[in-house]
Amino acid sequence: MKASLLCGLAAVLGLAAVPALAHHSFAAEYDAAKPVTLTGTVTKVEWMNPHARFYIDVKDDAGKVTNWEFELGSPNGLMRRGWTRNSLKPGDTVTVNGSLAKDGSSLANARTIKLADGRQVFAGSATETGDPKAGQ
Repeated sequence: MKASLLCGLAAVLGLAAVPALAHHSFAAEYDAAKPVTLTGTVTKVEWMNPHARFYIDVKDDAGKVTNWEFELGSPNGLMRRGWTRNSLKPGDTVTVNGSLAKDGSSLANARTIKLADGRQVFAGSATETGDPKAGQ
């Protein structure tokens, strides 16, 4: 009886740790000292926990297209700022300000996104500053 209780407790504690392992701190993955501003066309939006993400195709001066991934805040945090699942859609042209990933990949943590209509929305990221109601 005691052994099965301990095994059950260990299983519950092990499952509870899985979401914590999947989450990371901003400083572990991104470099606040390496800001980036990119303009491109949205190709994909992932509205999921722990962070929403979106991807844009960015064309460089030579015409080469690179697909960039941007991390946002949590879906719940974005909804508190006025976002919906349809705030960004494939085909939208956006300008994104954020911080580059430390590993040099085409990944960044978004801070602000300027939409095609000129509105600027906050991304709910760890480095965000300003009024959380701005951009609504």
